[in-house]
Amino acid sequence: MGLRDPLYWLYERRLERKLGDAETPRHVGVILDGNRRWAKAGRLGDVARGHEAGAEKIFDLLGWCSERGVQVVTLWMLSTDNLGRAREELEPLLRIIEGTVERLRREGWRVNPLGALDLLPDTTARVMKEAGAATSGNPGLIVNVAVGYGGRREIADAVRSLLHEEAAKGTTIEELAERLDLDHIAEHLYTRGQPDPDLLIRTSGEQRLSGFLLWQSAHSEFYFCEVFWPAFRRVDFLRALRSFGARNRRYGG
Repeated sequence: MGLRDPLYWLYERRLERKLGDAETPRHVGVILDGNRRWAKAGRLGDVARGHEAGAEKIFDLLGWCSERGVQVVTLWMLSTDNLGRAREELEPLLRIIEGTVERLRREGWRVNPLGALDLLPDTTARVMKEAGAATSGNPGLIVNVAVGYGGRREIADAVRSLLHEEAAKGTTIEELAERLDLDHIAEHLYTRGQPDPDLLIRTSGEQRLSGFLLWQSAHSEFYFCEVFWPAFRRVDFLRALRSFGARNRRYGG
């Protein structure tokens, strides 16, 4: 065993002790950023190698979250903007996502697809829908798989769904405008029925949300991590929890 291994283990244990009984976020959202840059930095040639390593890291994260009592994890795996990537990169990435969702289903995680599934290829959309239906009654951690997701698109879809629902009831635009409030829109978001994210993590050193959970993140705490997603470690996760626990969440009060 090299010198760094026991030191890393000791530091990890020290972080865990410091966390103690600190508040655990109920809902953690993660922007899985840096797969391509990780592959290029390692001179692996094919960026799909980075996406594969990033997909494997997801299962480590879910284990860590489950250990700490997190109730919901939202994984942003593919944005609506990413759908415009070159075919030679996008198609392998979609196959990796499909394989990841199928593995989540096999391992018994409760999968909840998020995003504009109508924008996805039929096979990808079918895999996500079937995983969601097959695992909807599973206990434990909810895994929101955000594929073909964009925050602005989600809000637009929520408003569209609300309008269709009210129109079916015979509600006029004037009546709806008179009583419309924030809760009405929230009830039609992809994450309806779930707590808003307490903690949002973005890897790779980028410090922006890029449209992730725009509505739901109004009171979220942000944690930006320098490491690329495939290199994200348990100690990085514990640091994020430590940072979250040190925040004074006043909600504007």
